Amino acid sequence: MKLSEAPKLLALTADEIIVVAFLLFILPALGIKVPLPVTLLIIAVLVLKDFLIAPFVLRGGLRAKPSAGPESLVGKEALVIEDLSPEGVIKVAGEMWRAECLNGEAKVGNRVRIVGVEGAKLLVECPE
Repeated sequence: MKLSEAPKLLALTADEIIVVAFLLFILPALGIKVPLPVTLLIIAVLVLKDFLIAPFVLRGGLRAKPSAGPESLVGKEALVIEDLSPEGVIKVAGEMWRAECLNGEAKVGNRVRIVGVEGAKLLVECPE
């Protein structure tokens, strides 16, 4: 586990810590007895919840970079196959894509960097 993940992990387990303290210490001190099977069931449900959402939270949640689809190509370099003036065709990761150059034009053979996606078209920055 990375050090940066420790606060996230602590936040995930905070509810279990609070519920355990409440069920095992606070309620009995007030004279309220919660049956042990009920206590264990509540804790088990909370732990299961953490196992289900922890991978999502620890891997960046909604900020995580997509690993598939055109969005996963953002940041990669591509080869111009058909002049981008401003639209044309590029090749990236062995696939041909329609692309639009956002800052000018690029000729066949130039390299461009993918900066975004608009529908099924990649948006690229062309060399100056």
